Order: sequence, then C-alpha cells, then structure tokens
Amino acid sequence: MSLTPLSAQEVMARLADFDAIIDARSEDEYQADHLPGAINWPTLNNAERIEIGTLYKQVNPFEARKRGAAIAARNIAAHIEREVIDKPRDWQPLAYCWRGGQRSSSLALILSQIGFRVTLVEGGYKAFRAALVQDIVARVPRLSFRVICGPTGSGKTRLLQALAVQGAQVLDLEALANHRSSVLGAMPGLAQPTQKRFETLVWDKLRRFDPLVPVFVESESKKVGNLSVPAALMDAMRASPCLNLQLSDAQRVALLLEDYVYLTQDVAYFCERLAKLTELKGHEVVGRWQQLAQEGNFSTVVMELLTQHYDPAYLQSMQRNFARFTEAGQLTPTDRSIEAMTALAAHMLVQPQLP
Repeated sequence: MSLTPLSAQEVMARLADFDAIIDARSEDEYQADHLPGAINWPTLNNAERIEIGTLYKQVNPFEARKRGAAIAARNIAAHIEREVIDKPRDWQPLAYCWRGGQRSSSLALILSQIGFRVTLVEGGYKAFRAALVQDIVARVPRLSFRVICGPTGSGKTRLLQALAVQGAQVLDLEALANHRSSVLGAMPGLAQPTQKRFETLVWDKLRRFDPLVPVFVESESKKVGNLSVPAALMDAMRASPCLNLQLSDAQRVALLLEDYVYLTQDVAYFCERLAKLTELKGHEVVGRWQQLAQEGNFSTVVMELLTQHYDPAYLQSMQRNFARFTEAGQLTPTDRSIEAMTALAAHMLVQPQLP
C-alpha cells in the first residue's frame, strides 16, 4: 500500500507528475472550480451530499457516517469498475476533496490497497485554492508583460490570436472569461466561469510562461464581464509597456460586425444589450440606436457607439490607468484581416526594439 500526502504547494509544482488528478467532490463543487486537468469521481454526488448533510444535522453524525459510507462504497466501486480496471500497476493518481477529508481519503485508501501509488492533497481543494491565490501574487512580478492597447474594434483579440499561433506567450483574459469585456460583450449561450474558476484558469496560464520571454495581454479593465482580474495581475499590466493598435473607423466597424455577427442575427437581443446604456446615454440616444438596429442599419449604430461611447471612455481609462500608455509604440496593420494581423504579429516578434 502506498498513500502519500503532499502539501498544496508541492502539488502545484508537481501537477505534471500524476497520471490522473481525481476530484472526489460532488458535480457542483467540481463545476465551480477544480485543479487543472482534474476529472470528477464524486464520492457523494450532488443529491447524496445534501442527503448526508441533512442527516448529519437533523439526526446525528454517526447515522450520517454510516449512510455516507454505504453510498461512498458503491460510488467508489463504480468508479473503479469504469475507470481503473484497465490501469497498469504503475498508474499514479492524485486525489483530493474539499478539505482532504473522508471523501478523497476513502477513495485513495481503496486505490492504494489495490496497489497503486496514490497521492493526497493535504487540506484538499481549500488548501490548493489558498496556495494558488498566493502564487499568483508571487508569480506575476517575475513576468514581463506587453499590453496591447487600442480602441474598441481595432483588432486586439485578433492580434493576440495571431501572436499565439506564431508561438508568442499570450494571456487572453477575454477567452478565459468567456466575455468580450463590454456591455455588448456577453456571448449568447456561453456562461462565464465562476470567479474561482477564472482565477484558476489565469494561474494555469501564468505558471506555464517563461519569465525571460514577454507575455502579450490586452488592456483590460478591472472586470471582464462579471469577473475581476486578480489585483496583482491588474497592477502589473497597468505598469507595463504598452503598444497602441490602430485601425481606421471604417475598418473597426467592419471588424465588429464580423466579430459580433450574433447581434445582427438577433436584433431583439442587440436592443436588449443597448438598453444597458440608457443610464449613460439617455433614452433618446439609445432609442434611436435601437430603431436603427431594427431597421437593419447596423453600421450606423456601431459607428455611433464607437465615436460617442466607447472611444471617449476608452481614451480616458487608458490615460488614467496605464502609466506607460503615452509612450506606447504604434501598431498599424494594413487592415482588419487575419492575414494582416498575422503579418503584424510576425513583424512584432522580430523587432527587439519594441518596448
């Protein structure tokens, strides 16, 4: 039998060493957040966890433990029959639950009795989460960020994607947050992760970056949709060198109509999102935009949104929050196309004089 406890900090440094990372918590707990690469083997599923918790409070802990043990044994047996029968002797899993207690220990004990070398996270997910938050704070200052600035529609996301394809280190916060970081940025049918999940996804990216190589990131505000960017990361971004991406107004309108095509395909949803601007722009202005949208005049709506709402707010925010924005080098792709962004990315990666 081999059962090894490891601290959360040791686990963070050794995630790649395990053949499987097993989250023994319920489905909802797993969905809210989990260790990178973890698979979910609930020792108690959602309904069972509620049942045992209620029994614990309303009857007594002893009765709850008996009932919980019976359910856990069945679930663990099912996991082994489904997932473990074909595993070789040298298969080495990592297991955890909420606080490293009975749920993961029960699973780990049986796996170790079979003969597998099992590692447990001391303190479980709770300890890992606390260590992760601290590690973001420690890790961020060791990285060198290059902030891609530019008004709405200038192609910042397209440029980041082009840089990533060519092997650059890229932190795409909007992709991790499932949001395009504006009042119109919610993606229909695609929910944002929880705050904890978002931070885990950010950490998982940060830990893979080489500190000797620049990391390209977009000039986000403190929040991407409903999610907050970790404060240490936000502070580092705001103090980092900036690059200012510029496209003509006509190209920006065309790019936004391409990237936000779902808004023009669902005019009712577009008008609903526009209504969020009523407090800032007033009923008359927003009502006019909604009327233009209903008439199919999307180009005019987008152009006015840019010139009357997004551009003034963006410039003020950049000048106020990004200390090195005024010294930003200019990036001027020939147009909005993927080909133009690819060419610009290639140029950037061979230009050591860029900030």
